[in-house]
Amino acid sequence: MYAVIRTGGKQYRVAPGDVIRVENQANGTDGRVEFGDILAVSGGDGEIGKPQPDAHVVGEIVEQGRGKKILVFHYKRKKQYKKLRGHRQGYTAVRITEIAFNGQKFTAPDLPKKQPKVKKVAAEGGAHAEAKAAKAPAKKKVAKKSAAKKAPPKKKK
Repeated sequence: MYAVIRTGGKQYRVAPGDVIRVENQANGTDGRVEFGDILAVSGGDGEIGKPQPDAHVVGEIVEQGRGKKILVFHYKRKKQYKKLRGHRQGYTAVRITEIAFNGQKFTAPDLPKKQPKVKKVAAEGGAHAEAKAAKAPAKKKVAKKSAAKKAPPKKKK
């Protein structure tokens, strides 16, 4: 099942489990976002282009950030007019978790939660020092150079 939604002036075809990048969205309740403007739903009798009143699409915010920098360069020839500006558009990455229509509900499988890494605590200086010594490569012995060589005598003219 999929749905066509409109948000941020653009249209997206989404299915449960898809991750889409949309224009900045305000944080919904508990990181959830509900899209209200649904244009079409697969498997439904509704017409494309007409908003579906009983359908809803829910997603969870995965990430918020800013896109790549775009350089905007204004230039008028022969008038000594040049203006250079940069722009980075903000985005919100949303993972679609549920599409509901006509009493049917399609949900995405749950993703496993990431566990925080556990730091290992080393014993007193002995174990730590041994581990450091084992990792470091043995230093090569450098033979001492003999006395500096003398420059060859200058040729006489």
